[in-house]
Amino acid sequence: MTRLAVLLATAGGAGYAPIAPGTVGSAVGAIAYLLTKEWPASWQIGMAAAVTLIGIWAATEAARHFERHDPGQVVIDEVAGQWLTLLLTGVGPVGTVVGFFVFRILDVTKPWPARRFESLPAGLGIMADDVAVAVYGNILLQVGVRVLSGAA
Repeated sequence: MTRLAVLLATAGGAGYAPIAPGTVGSAVGAIAYLLTKEWPASWQIGMAAAVTLIGIWAATEAARHFERHDPGQVVIDEVAGQWLTLLLTGVGPVGTVVGFFVFRILDVTKPWPARRFESLPAGLGIMADDVAVAVYGNILLQVGVRVLSGAA
């Protein structure tokens, strides 16, 4: 079971990237969004929720395996966060790149109160701060899409 958890927590090994594994994990999330953006909204929400919930378990197990609270190899939080940032925005490839950078900036800076969620126990703490900044990022993208489309 630990092997499966580590495989999921590292997003199939993306977390072992020698440089910027979190950024690589975010790229996995962006690709997942692009592959599912045409799905019905309920399926998209369900899949993003499943990745997040499974991520909590996988991150908990992987943290135990790596013997660290938030190991760098665990990038399922970036996958989920990036996916949630883009979720239901309807953006195409260019908007996905914008959303990628929005999420990365927010993930690095962790505006209040997102950073506080890191102190939650185990996998919940690993995932929660990225989910929080993803909510900020999604709001920013939703507003940007509406402003640029003239719907605001």
